[in-house]
Amino acid sequence: MILNDERSARAWLSALPEWNVQAGERLEKLITLLTEENSKQNLVSTGSLDLIWPRHIADSAQLLPHSPRETCSPWLDLGTGAGFPGLVIAALRPESKVHLVESRARRIDWLTRATLALGLENVEIHGDRLESLSSFPVRVVSARAFAPLNKLISLSERFSTADTLWLLPKGRSAAHELQELGGWRHMFHVEQSLTDPEAGVIVGNIGRPAKRGMKG
Repeated sequence: MILNDERSARAWLSALPEWNVQAGERLEKLITLLTEENSKQNLVSTGSLDLIWPRHIADSAQLLPHSPRETCSPWLDLGTGAGFPGLVIAALRPESKVHLVESRARRIDWLTRATLALGLENVEIHGDRLESLSSFPVRVVSARAFAPLNKLISLSERFSTADTLWLLPKGRSAAHELQELGGWRHMFHVEQSLTDPEAGVIVGNIGRPAKRGMKG
């Protein structure tokens, strides 16, 4: 099943355990706010607004079935940008703490205003580069178009424990990036994306770095 239009995306979302009237209202409001803001700053490509339900909302929410509610808080979303997947996760799981990391000033301002408008008291925004952020343990790490896999893990493994789940939408490069991952003992695999037949999501856990030159 590929979610490639608004109808299929909405149908899939409405079947999630997290879905209720309030969640739907929050997502509708997020779309309205994003559309308005996109005329002021390029948060997402203009063309993707016509397919915002599959391209951004469902694409973000597809991470949830991999992360049971009881083991998904706190959640750390790296390079949140326009709010994907972080704001969608927070809107659908308001009981879970979600940390959003974003260094660009205009994006930070957008995330702050959107969080307040949506009433997401579970969100904490870290307006800084990841390298400057103090470490704290999290249960889930997500990142969408943040950095190549090797660099992403090197920058963020200090937030990870043995129980941390990594959920990394990597588009069409998922399998290749995982194949090229070196220097880490890991239990990663690629799951088929629900919104793009050629894309994948890297899912799994990591251990400590392996010996230099080894592949996990």
